[in-house]
Amino acid sequence: MDRLKTKLCGLEFKNPIIAASGTFGYGLEFKRFTDLNKIGGISVKGISLHETEGNPMPRLAETYSGMLNAIGLQNVGVEKFIKEKLPALKSIDTRIIVNFWGKTIDEYVEVAKILDEVERVDMLEMNISCPNIKEGGISFSSSPEAVSQVVSACRKVIKNKPLIVKLSPNVQDIKPFAKACEDNGADAVSAINTLIGMAIDVERMKPVLANITGGLSGPAIKPIALRIVKEVYETVKIPVIGVGGIGNWKDAAEFILAGAGAVQIGTANFINANICNETAEGLNEYLERKNVNHFSEIIGKAVK
Repeated sequence: MDRLKTKLCGLEFKNPIIAASGTFGYGLEFKRFTDLNKIGGISVKGISLHETEGNPMPRLAETYSGMLNAIGLQNVGVEKFIKEKLPALKSIDTRIIVNFWGKTIDEYVEVAKILDEVERVDMLEMNISCPNIKEGGISFSSSPEAVSQVVSACRKVIKNKPLIVKLSPNVQDIKPFAKACEDNGADAVSAINTLIGMAIDVERMKPVLANITGGLSGPAIKPIALRIVKEVYETVKIPVIGVGGIGNWKDAAEFILAGAGAVQIGTANFINANICNETAEGLNEYLERKNVNHFSEIIGKAVK
C-alpha cells in the first residue's frame, strides 16, 4: 500500500494509522487478535516515573456513542516498562511511540530523559492533561504558559527522539496551546485527548464512576475532534495527528481532509481488535478509487 507510506517527524511509517495510547495496552495485549506488523504505529499506555495503580473501581462506563473512563493512568512505571514490556515489543515491525506523563515538571523531565536513551522507542508522546500537584492539582494543559514550561523543559532533555504533545480539548480555544507546543520544540501535536464527562446511576442515585468524572471518548466526540484538528492545522506548521472517535476508513479520511498527517484509533479497538488494519485497507481503496497517488495530497484539502 504505497499510497499510505509516509514520513512523520522524519521517521518512515508504513501507513498513517496509529493505535492510540490508553486503548491498546502495551501493544502486546492485541497480538492474538490482529497483525501488529501491519499497523503504522502503536502508542503505548501512559508511562510515569513510578508504578501507578490508578483510580478505584468502577472506572469504565458505556455511554451513547462512546465511553467514559477514569482509569487514572495506571501503569507499571518507566523502569518496569523498559525491562518487562519493551523487549517483546522490539520484535514487532511497527513504530513504537511511548506516551508519558508526570505530576510535576521534574517528573516529566526525568521520564523523558530515561526514555530518550532507550533503543527501539521511536517517538515520545507527552500527555499534558495531568494534574500538577505543585500547583494544587491544576492541569498542565490549563494554560498556554503551563504548556510552554513543561514542553520546553522536556525538549531540553529529549535529544534523540521526536516529541509529540497530546492536546486537551477541555479549553476555550485550542490555538494558543498548539502554538505554545510548536514554539517550545514539539515536533508534532496529537489532538484530541478525552472530554471530561460523567454518568449517574439513577437507581443508586450516585455517580457510575468511583472517580465521579471521567474522560469521554468514542464516536460522540468525533465532530469536536475534527473541528479542533482543523483549527490546529491552520495554526501550526508541525504535523497534526488526529484522534477522537475514529472507527473506520471514512472517519480517518475526514481527519486527513481536515489537516491530519496521521490518525490514532482509540475506543474502536475495544469493539474491533483489527480496526487499525481494516482502516488502512479501506483508506487505501478510497484513495485508489479517487485516483489519488498518495494520501498526503489530500491533507487539509477540505479546509484549504
